[in-house]
Amino acid sequence: MLFLALSFLAGIVVVQQFSELAGPVGWAGLALLVAGLGYLRCWRLMFFTTGLLWAIFFASLRMQDSLPAQFEGQHIQVEGEVLGLPQDDGGRVRFDFLLLKPEKIKVSKIRLSWYYPKQQIKAGQYWQFTVKLKRPHGRYNPGGFDYERWLFMQNIGATGYVRNQPAPRLVAKASALHSVDTVRQQIADKLDHLLGETESRGLIKALTIGDRHELSRKQWVVFRDTGTIHLLAISGLHIGLVSGLTFLLILKISSLLAIRSPPRMAAIWAIAIAVFYAALAGFSLPTQRALLMLTIAMMAIIWQRNIRPFHTFAVALLAVLLVDPLAVLSAGFWLSFLAVLLIIYSLSGRLAKAGAWQSAIKIHGVTALGLSPVLLFYFQQVSMVAPLANAVSVPLISLLVVPLCLLGVVMLFVSPLLAAAIFDGVEVLLQGMSWVLAELAALPFASVMLSKPPFYAVLLGLLGVFILFSPKGVPARWLGLVLLLPVIFRDIEKPEPGEIHLTVLDVGQGLSVAVQTQHHFLLFDTGAKYSSQYNMGEAVIVPFLKHNAVSAIDVLVVSHGDNDHIGGVDSILAQLQVKKILTSVPQQLAQYTAVPCLAGQTWVWDQVEFEILSPPSVNQWRAENNNSCVLKISAKQMRVLLTGDIEDKAEKWLSRHVARQLNSDVLVVPHHGSNTSSGSVFLNHVKPAIALIPAGYRNRFSFPHPPVLARYKEIQTRMFNTATEGAISVRLKNQRMSVESIRAKQRKYWNH
Repeated sequence: MLFLALSFLAGIVVVQQFSELAGPVGWAGLALLVAGLGYLRCWRLMFFTTGLLWAIFFASLRMQDSLPAQFEGQHIQVEGEVLGLPQDDGGRVRFDFLLLKPEKIKVSKIRLSWYYPKQQIKAGQYWQFTVKLKRPHGRYNPGGFDYERWLFMQNIGATGYVRNQPAPRLVAKASALHSVDTVRQQIADKLDHLLGETESRGLIKALTIGDRHELSRKQWVVFRDTGTIHLLAISGLHIGLVSGLTFLLILKISSLLAIRSPPRMAAIWAIAIAVFYAALAGFSLPTQRALLMLTIAMMAIIWQRNIRPFHTFAVALLAVLLVDPLAVLSAGFWLSFLAVLLIIYSLSGRLAKAGAWQSAIKIHGVTALGLSPVLLFYFQQVSMVAPLANAVSVPLISLLVVPLCLLGVVMLFVSPLLAAAIFDGVEVLLQGMSWVLAELAALPFASVMLSKPPFYAVLLGLLGVFILFSPKGVPARWLGLVLLLPVIFRDIEKPEPGEIHLTVLDVGQGLSVAVQTQHHFLLFDTGAKYSSQYNMGEAVIVPFLKHNAVSAIDVLVVSHGDNDHIGGVDSILAQLQVKKILTSVPQQLAQYTAVPCLAGQTWVWDQVEFEILSPPSVNQWRAENNNSCVLKISAKQMRVLLTGDIEDKAEKWLSRHVARQLNSDVLVVPHHGSNTSSGSVFLNHVKPAIALIPAGYRNRFSFPHPPVLARYKEIQTRMFNTATEGAISVRLKNQRMSVESIRAKQRKYWNH
């Protein structure tokens, strides 16, 4: 059974590597193949092919639930229901919306932002909005989060924002028991009132109703660095332990009361509590997986079937994949199922049974090491203190905090005074745990960041893990450590002397350019900051640097002080060593001892020359855009010009004073393609073969402007736009220049 389930899984995984899905003819061919393999009783191949067919069919149906192109960018009046818990980021509320009208759009769920709303948004409310929508589109970068994949998994067919004119209209308020989400909303409101602004409120809401958006960045970092971030999600661990405690408690009570069939009664109560807890989390995907696995195990008890652990695992895996084959696109799917498989493999089938404490310690060690290949693949980070941190926090959270939180939630509706006393105790426990985790996170080498291993290395690493945790009688278990080496040691391709790797990152409407020589790294601008919780430094640039095993930035150039160029700087400086900062606004970065960028500054790295061409002096021009740092990079066979947001005045100054130095093969287009830049005189001096346009998809400025594109076409320049290409890489290797976009190279069928 296990191998059949794994074959089905393999077929689904293969489909997720496709850039395009097969059509009806392909479906028919696969269906005939499945029938033929079934007739020949080639069961594993049949399950593999069935996995292919099911994944293609499911994904094809999901892709039809997307905004038609003709409605993109239009103002549309819509009606529908607020889904889930809205997220207030201070000035902006984000929420999912079940679209009921107009029917012509044919999208079931959209994700909306409402800036500075005048009314409170609550789950279950029925609203009429005028919205501006776009098709699912996200920033696409090496090592970055694939937002389009996440939207696809969540069945969100469009994103957009609410217009304040005409005014939104609340059609109907939600009734108290309208849905699971309205109950969760009531609990969230009561917790806000009861807990106030306490530091632990975000943790309590995460553990009770699965709402994690109130967690501070400091809390995220501590949980991430200690390998305990899984505790913040209502997942298999919490649901399994809570239902397990319920099972044992009911079993004990039933035995004392001499109730007939106490195991069956205990199993029914365990399922009921698991459903209740999963409902509090909004039946998120991790809770659905956990609930399926638990239900299968408990039904075996109810039906008095003695099934093997691997058989239970296989049935649960098949059930999850049949319900949602797209679950394989999430890291949580792999981490949860792999953790269960490792625990079953390492504890079952042994001649000598370990004690409870020995088994618990072994589980933490097995999961910490066993999950490391997958953790490195998805997050490029592994915590070295995770076994110790989990040994402290898992029993505390699972055996004390979560049961108390669930009791407190019930008491919110029965006795608020008693609920307050319960949550006071919970807060004391969480404060103590947070202190311990913070101390562990502060230890040297608490976590290790490595580059993303290739897929084959992950497979070898997982094979090594299973060899390493084989029973003692298996010979040469040490070979498992050897197979783990490719996961840890990855050969990163670096430029040769005199060559560079340049990447214009996709940071939306903003700019960030990474330049790497053989032994040095330069970052030009840092993208925008959108809120205290979200900026391009944290979301795009740091993951890109981790992906490329860059731990230090030799020179950070911040061209000028506009948010879309300077916004991510604090996150970068907080996480990486930056040796020198050059900027035209040193006063804005005074705490970092930044140096003004001025024409004439030069340096050489690995036979590559760098020169600042502008501005000639600090605050040379009144307009800040014109004071942008302009950097010329000269490799052996490639010259690059980085221009920030310079406009007409700065371009004319450059054309008059450094005209001979402007000629470049690659130009990062000034001011994102604004018509105030890229003048004909300037372009005739630069004469770029390639123009890279850093612009946001459907940005509100309509960059790049058509007259600008026409001027580049006149001089026969090839143009690439991050809005449609994602991150764009230019490489000089063996005296040849190549341009590559991540969307062209890595695009999957769900990508725009």
